[in-house]
Amino acid sequence: MKKVIAGIMIGCMLVLSACGNSVPKNPVHSLDDLEGKKIGVQLKTTGDVYASDIKDADVQRFNKGRDAVLALRKGEIDAVMLDDAPAKVFVEEFGDVKILDEAYADEEYGIAVAKDNTELLNKINEQLEKLQSDGKIDEIANAWQNGEVETTAYEGQTKEEYSGGTLVMATNAEFPPYESKTDSGEIIGIDVDIMKAICDGLDMKLQVDHTSFDSIIASVERGMADVGVAAMTINEERLEKVDFSDTYLTAKQVIIVRSE
Repeated sequence: MKKVIAGIMIGCMLVLSACGNSVPKNPVHSLDDLEGKKIGVQLKTTGDVYASDIKDADVQRFNKGRDAVLALRKGEIDAVMLDDAPAKVFVEEFGDVKILDEAYADEEYGIAVAKDNTELLNKINEQLEKLQSDGKIDEIANAWQNGEVETTAYEGQTKEEYSGGTLVMATNAEFPPYESKTDSGEIIGIDVDIMKAICDGLDMKLQVDHTSFDSIIASVERGMADVGVAAMTINEERLEKVDFSDTYLTAKQVIIVRSE
């Protein structure tokens, strides 16, 4: 009898322990449910701006979008606001999260250039127009978003010398498929391939430097980089510090939640 009672008590303790460590159910089923919730964002991104405007939201800021998603999976936050392309990458990687059907907002991506560098800005816009007219930008973006490539969707930048010198691109390589690092440390992605194509048109060598997302604009302002490219939304706050190229891609801001 004592053994039976002891077994029951141990069973109860295990059940209670499991309950205490369980991840809470998903409380966000629509955009209306975001009010008053803990929302994870990548620091200084558009998601950070939008989430901060949600009534009574407890905005949790992370250096990486991946870290926000990991916190969501653990039940530490209720939702993550992120661009749709990287959101799809995380959903495919982790089977226990999903994207809400309704997007939070539409956004336009541009290339950041220092305000006194009008000559470079005009040259970049000329190249963007050419690449868009011949469908190259869509080709690059679709190849990455459809999982057709692993390292590059653009074969270029093969010359040993370039008459235009080197163009330095500041980015944050934590935002697949726009930019990420390989095991060897190479920075790859949609933005890198687009900038390779632009640089080939300008006869310039592309140099890609990794930094934190909130340091990209400052790097361009201070002349540490020629351009800032990181799936960066054109908005009024950023336009006060840098100029932006014409829009090269459009995207959506979406909400990731735990699966039921």
